[in-house]
Amino acid sequence: MKVKYNRVSTIQQTGDRFSMDKEVYDLVLMDKVSGSVSFKDRPKGKELTKLVEDGLVESVCLEEFSRIGRNTGDVIRTLEWLEEKGVNVVVRNIGLQSRPNGKKNPIWKMISSVMSSLYEMELENIKERTTVGRQVYVQKGGVLGRPTGSNESEMNFLKKELSVSVIKSLKRGLTVRETSKVSGVSTRTVMKVKKMGVKHGLLITG
Repeated sequence: MKVKYNRVSTIQQTGDRFSMDKEVYDLVLMDKVSGSVSFKDRPKGKELTKLVEDGLVESVCLEEFSRIGRNTGDVIRTLEWLEEKGVNVVVRNIGLQSRPNGKKNPIWKMISSVMSSLYEMELENIKERTTVGRQVYVQKGGVLGRPTGSNESEMNFLKKELSVSVIKSLKRGLTVRETSKVSGVSTRTVMKVKKMGVKHGLLITG
């Protein structure tokens, strides 16, 4: 089975950029979750894991290494696991394969390690620039948060795709921490949705 695995970081992203891939696949999976969530903890990651464990997957195609994850250690572990299962991993943006023609690529391990480290470094740089930007904004008199009088209603908040996703996970019996990982949001956000959901009768405690 030839599988394409895609991932976007948030519910709001559509994944339209993946439409440029005109290859034919037996199965296309799309996770809408943060790259910080371990591959095997993602909804579609779990589905792909089971298919691989059952010996049904011959190759997995990715747009880039960061689709597997943003944590170097997790990416390397996932790629090593796929290698152990004899799955050929194809990375489209750099034209690299782990097992071309069924044989191990001698430079695969080196390049995958370097690229994964670069993606993690890129993420940390983005976080740092964002933090510095906010600090400079506040120092110049800016105020963070919603403008006065613009608070959305609780029901409108609960109708958002992200809130709906959190509520569905909680209804399935997932813990706050598990829901946080699956939905790609903080545990604080999950608790906020849970509290509002109970208040408005969308969730039942106990």
